[in-house]
Amino acid sequence: MSKHFEDARYYLGRAAEHAKAGIKEELEPLQRRVSELVGDEEEPEEPEPSRLAKLQADLAELEERAEGEAREAVAAARQRIEAYRNRGGDEAASGEAGEPTESAESAATEK
Repeated sequence: MSKHFEDARYYLGRAAEHAKAGIKEELEPLQRRVSELVGDEEEPEEPEPSRLAKLQADLAELEERAEGEAREAVAAARQRIEAYRNRGGDEAASGEAGEPTESAESAATEK
């Protein structure tokens, strides 16, 4: 007997859904007309970016930031290498290894 009530409840729910859809369909033109007369038309809202779009935007931002940091690191390394090469010739003659030169110190303080 319980199964019959479950079936009846299911079909009653389906009937309610169909009735709701039918009423909405029938009243849609009337609602549009009233909205036009009143001037209260719904403006289509821009959808919020999807989760995927947000992740892609975040990824692009991180990529740009990483590229900038990599360029800075490469530039700093090039300056250190240049300072080392310039220092290497001078120190070989004087025998002072390991002490930073003025150009290397100024490059380090510029950051």
